[in-house]
Amino acid sequence: MVGSSHEALHRVFQKDPALLTRAFQKVLRVPFPEPRDFAVLNADLTEIEPVERRVDTLMRVETDDGAYLLVVESQGKKDEKKRGSWPYYLAYLYEKYHCEPVLVVITQNSATARWAAQPIRRGLPGWDSLMVRPLVIGPDNVPVIASEREAERDVPLAVLSAMTHGRGAKAAAILEPLALALRTVDGESAAVFGQLIESCLGDPLAKDLWRDLMSEIRYFFNNPVAEKVREEGRVEGRAEDRSEITLEILEWRGIPVTGAVRERVLACTDLEQLKVWSQRAIHVARAEDLFTEGCG
Repeated sequence: MVGSSHEALHRVFQKDPALLTRAFQKVLRVPFPEPRDFAVLNADLTEIEPVERRVDTLMRVETDDGAYLLVVESQGKKDEKKRGSWPYYLAYLYEKYHCEPVLVVITQNSATARWAAQPIRRGLPGWDSLMVRPLVIGPDNVPVIASEREAERDVPLAVLSAMTHGRGAKAAAILEPLALALRTVDGESAAVFGQLIESCLGDPLAKDLWRDLMSEIRYFFNNPVAEKVREEGRVEGRAEDRSEITLEILEWRGIPVTGAVRERVLACTDLEQLKVWSQRAIHVARAEDLFTEGCG
């Protein structure tokens, strides 16, 4: 059970190790050799001396250019102690495994991201004996994936988008399209991704919305008829759930919902129409604009 955003932010790479190398290319714009194999390693770096040192996630990736150690650190806030720990981690890992270590820091906070990206220099002024340059993944460089089609193209990357933006205003645009995209993966993966995302959502209303969306996803995977529909490539949901989700999105965004709008949404049984309205709810400025073509 994932209980915190700190744990979720690095655990997502254990669930899908290839996501990390895709993040190098799509988020960080850093060239990385095409991976052939991954192995999640023991993250405990404690030596015989009673000083515990532990990284969050440690993976070994084999490429045609050689092996790399990917050191993933989840960072919630600035911590100057890390500027001493991180160089130690990299030096220790290189000595232990004899392959190149790469430090990746992931955060939900822009200020923390800027702090973490600063090079760590050790030695004489103008002559560094050691320099560490962390690669940082955060809300300023992870794209907001607010399109169902785009989320379906790379579900793990869309999950990473929801997680890194989970404490900001952009989270609302991501959740509903992502919930629909999760139906294209297996049920076990959808459940794991759903739990990771919930751990990273800061707004209680966002958590409630996501729980409702996940309830619909669980229904989708557990219902035999829905499973048959999924295999045929069609995505449907229960009208009652989707109408409630549409209204919750508006309320979460602070959009006033009149009685007339609420009544019309709850009375609708057309799943395709409700899907259109729920997608518009992410963008419209007024609740009445749900029913206007071209809005959202």
